[in-house]
Amino acid sequence: MGQAEKRLGLITAPGYPKELGEALEQELPELLSYYVEDNYNWEVEYTVDALTGVTEDSEDVLEATMDRSQKKNWDFAVCLTDLPLFKGEFPIVAEAYEEGHVALISLPGLGSTPMIKRVRESILQLVNEIYYGSSEEDREHAEQRIQSKDDDQHEELRNKSSTRLIGKRGFEWLSPIQRETPHEEDANIDVRFTVKSRISGALRLLTGMVRANRPWAMFPAFLKVIVFAFTTGAYALVFPTLWNLSNNYGIWRMFMLSVVSIVAMVGWIILAHKLWEKPNDKRASYLRKLYNAATVLTLFVSVSLYYLLLFFIFSLAVIAFIPMGMLKSQLTGDVGYINYFYIAWTATSVSTIIGALGSALEKEEVVLSSTYGYRQRQRYEQIKKAEEEKQEDGETVEDTQELKRVK
Repeated sequence: MGQAEKRLGLITAPGYPKELGEALEQELPELLSYYVEDNYNWEVEYTVDALTGVTEDSEDVLEATMDRSQKKNWDFAVCLTDLPLFKGEFPIVAEAYEEGHVALISLPGLGSTPMIKRVRESILQLVNEIYYGSSEEDREHAEQRIQSKDDDQHEELRNKSSTRLIGKRGFEWLSPIQRETPHEEDANIDVRFTVKSRISGALRLLTGMVRANRPWAMFPAFLKVIVFAFTTGAYALVFPTLWNLSNNYGIWRMFMLSVVSIVAMVGWIILAHKLWEKPNDKRASYLRKLYNAATVLTLFVSVSLYYLLLFFIFSLAVIAFIPMGMLKSQLTGDVGYINYFYIAWTATSVSTIIGALGSALEKEEVVLSSTYGYRQRQRYEQIKKAEEEKQEDGETVEDTQELKRVK
């Protein structure tokens, strides 16, 4: 006679959470058997649902997760949301509701790296909490079960405390995740993991939001700007003026020019594509500020990658275009190959500023989808459209029934 089955459903938002769901679907069954209960055959499936992220209230997310779990006939369900969630002023990392057999993980609360490991351990811990319970006695029982295993398989999980969401790593010492069991305060939440430090919590949250924004996915939108900037900078390379500028600039001026060029590009993208979140009644002030900070940092990472690529291209162009003998005849002092480095650096900064002022990003949808405010507006529009369609379907049914009665 075969073992009974347990089904775990993962509900993910579109984008990066979806990639996590795909990566975890295959490896979680064995880990669930090891860390939760080996008397069952575990099945894991995931579904993409943008509507799980249309609210900043964690209880609403859990309720939506429970509804989807009941429709899918899952035994357990975990929602992976890319939204930052708060309890008061503290970031929520994860929550679980035992009776509903549901949990949520706020990916920004986990920080930036290594994401797969953190999400995997978080899912295992939350399912374990739901299965065995969150009281001290339940946690001791769960830990005794793991400690009783005499094999060396999954040693990292075996040595993890039964009350920790994820294992101890370098950044966890600076920004520890605290566990609480707010039974009286929140009837539908049995265990919650939060970050109690404002500074480290804000740092963890922002880096996690930037990771969820996937700044590298925005990079293809810069291709047109790269072509424009390189064309302009390559033309300037043949004139000695740029050579003399780079020869007379100090290292601090070079760094300042780099920062100014990157900031100028970031500012232009925000203004040109209207990425700045303005005050409105639908969103709390602190969330608007958080979204704007994440947008700025995401674009800063993307533009920095663009800057490095442009610098590499200019380095090759300088070597190809400018003979050393001609360089020595135009510059004073000691001249060597280090001058090629400074010329390429100067050309990169100048062409970045010119590119910011004189061109436009391609694939605007890619740029917009990498910001939290835009994704939230899209989700609100989707749920509004779904509600309108549901209402229209209801009216159609009523009209049909009325027509039948008339006949």
